[in-house]
Amino acid sequence: MGVSVEDDGETRGAKARTRRLMVTTAIGLMQRGETPSVSGVAEAAGVSRATAYRCFPSQAALVQTVVDEALGPILGWTSSSTSASERVDDLLSSSFARIVEFESTFKAALKLSLEQWAQDRAGTLGEGEAFKRGHRVELLQKAIEPLRAELGNKRFLRLARALSLTYGLEVLIVLKDMWGLSSRQMQETARWAAKAMVDAALSEARNETIASGAKTGGAQG
Repeated sequence: MGVSVEDDGETRGAKARTRRLMVTTAIGLMQRGETPSVSGVAEAAGVSRATAYRCFPSQAALVQTVVDEALGPILGWTSSSTSASERVDDLLSSSFARIVEFESTFKAALKLSLEQWAQDRAGTLGEGEAFKRGHRVELLQKAIEPLRAELGNKRFLRLARALSLTYGLEVLIVLKDMWGLSSRQMQETARWAAKAMVDAALSEARNETIASGAKTGGAQG
């Protein structure tokens, strides 16, 4: 006998609820500083291991889903401004509150990333899926998109990479954990540094354009 549409819908609904329960449970564990395995989350959530692994085939898949959930609205960030400096400032100012709120979750994910890096170096990682970070790569390039034509590809990418030092969990680790700054001071410092980088990239590109024009004019004269 075939599965009815109603039964199939119930199955999908049950899986979605189980998946939601596991993500919520994992966030709770990671907010306490743990980096749970799939089986660990299954036990905490009261879900069978077989069911848990059908939802998340690996620890990397589970943690990636949790990180995306914690990032929330940051992943859908957009801006109507045509000023790259304003766009970068908006991205940073709108992101840091969320990053601070889920700091423990992101640190637990970073711990997993570092552990897997060490395992890979030691040749013990195996063939399982590895957890990968990198949302800031796309977000920062989106933020400075208005400068792509003016900077050219090489300078554009250099600026995006430099801005990576002012955005994300690492900023909290350096400015809050090492320097002891408050969340407000941390954000102000990061936003100041980001603006300085954008201004420097623009100044460099425009000065080179002026110099190039002067040389061309001199050669023609």
